[in-house]
Amino acid sequence: MQKPSIFYDIFKTPIGNIFLLFSGRSLVEISFNKPLKVAFKKGAAPKSFIKELGYYFSGVETEFHQDINFLKGTDFEQSVWLSLKDIPYGETRPYKWVAEKIGSPSAVRAVGQALSKNPVPIVLPCHRVVESSGSIGGYSAGVEKKVRLLEMEYYSKMNKNKM
Repeated sequence: MQKPSIFYDIFKTPIGNIFLLFSGRSLVEISFNKPLKVAFKKGAAPKSFIKELGYYFSGVETEFHQDINFLKGTDFEQSVWLSLKDIPYGETRPYKWVAEKIGSPSAVRAVGQALSKNPVPIVLPCHRVVESSGSIGGYSAGVEKKVRLLEMEYYSKMNKNKM
């Protein structure tokens, strides 16, 4: 059986284009940088996922249902990434919370390292993880993008709660 080839699609967002990489129908990466043309061909992401992204970036609280396939990452890293699904839209959690959630309460630094390698940010919302002090912490795509995502979710949720 032939392994599905990887292709990418582009989605325009208020924080710039994001590049969606797929293997077959499974999402394998979201990147803020264009993939090398030599490595991947342009394709079309599933319409259902594009619709969910559209809702998310228009300020609608969204739960993503897109299948994900991790092409890399240790078991520990993958458990960190999957734990992010439990952080509600418009809220944040400290790195320590993630470490405790995966059963490794002393692995706060390792959690931070795993988050920096998250292959599918936004869908697995690593931007919702902050320092215990309330400081924003890091973000692989740049702290300014993390701040914009958090502000978008926060203000969207505040407006919804006022209705």
